[in-house]
Amino acid sequence: MPTVTVERAPGDFRALALQIRDAGLLDRRPGYYSIKIGLTIGAFGVGWVALVVVGDSWATLGVAAFLGIVFTQLGFIGHDAGHQQIFRSRRANGLLGLAVGNALIGLSFGWWITKHNAHHAHPNQLGRDPDIAGGLVIFSSNGGRLGERRRLTRWLARWQAWLIFPLMVLRSAGLHVSGIGTLLRQRDRMAAIEGLLIAVHVAFYLTALAWVLSPLKAIVFIAVQQALFSLYLGCSFAPNHKGMPIIDGDTEMSFARRQVITARNVAGGRLINFVLGGLNYQIEHHLFPSMPRPNLARARGVIRTFCIENDLGYCEDGLVGSYRQAICFLSTEAAVAALVG
Repeated sequence: MPTVTVERAPGDFRALALQIRDAGLLDRRPGYYSIKIGLTIGAFGVGWVALVVVGDSWATLGVAAFLGIVFTQLGFIGHDAGHQQIFRSRRANGLLGLAVGNALIGLSFGWWITKHNAHHAHPNQLGRDPDIAGGLVIFSSNGGRLGERRRLTRWLARWQAWLIFPLMVLRSAGLHVSGIGTLLRQRDRMAAIEGLLIAVHVAFYLTALAWVLSPLKAIVFIAVQQALFSLYLGCSFAPNHKGMPIIDGDTEMSFARRQVITARNVAGGRLINFVLGGLNYQIEHHLFPSMPRPNLARARGVIRTFCIENDLGYCEDGLVGSYRQAICFLSTEAAVAALVG
């Protein structure tokens, strides 16, 4: 099974890694994940049962919104499985990722792992981090010439700060298309397995809607469910790196510095931790991607001390403040946005 990996870190970071390991912060948390996975998959089932119970009514749009939230929470579980946070066995994590990502959500787990692996290896690095080189708009804080752009590109560049949230609504569609496109190009055994699981998901999803809802209500249900899933997913990832320093493609630096200066934590306690699926501890996660989600908060103190003592900084803000930083950045650097894809 594919797995998310990152390069090893040299220097003083090794001492921190030993301290983290000796404190048991890299140990698996089977009890936590058993409850988390069970409740989330249970909520997934409840959503589809609610669809049948409510029946052919516009009230099912509430069910659509609920399933949009559940899909994102399932995505967080797939993220943890991709980072080997849940089981000791890579195969077990891979199987869970396929079940959650492909079968329940309908996204290619293998494609996402490759993309996310590249992001973790070179966060916010031009030409190497796919998260700042894909989608409708990319963002750079390093200036540069805009060059010859189409009219739509220039319009997006001017208004991207205002469009950041509307564009997030399209995020899930892009993930679906990119994942399926990659599987079609690969045409190997694993791609066939992933494709079959996605086909099962689509068949169940559409059959359930066609059985319960009229065609118009089914279309609106899909639009609401996928839009909320996409918006929630995008809003969960956006505060982590948007507005943080962008690294030139040929820049060399230590693992720890690369991970810390490009990441932002979101403060807010247990509620934010639940809502953002642990991604609010982005610095801790990037330094120790295999650390189980419930251990990230426990590691914060020692990691923050390490970062400050080694002049790496430690960027942390509330949820509103994090979005404010990202939007202000987009407003001042809009001239270097480029349309891709």
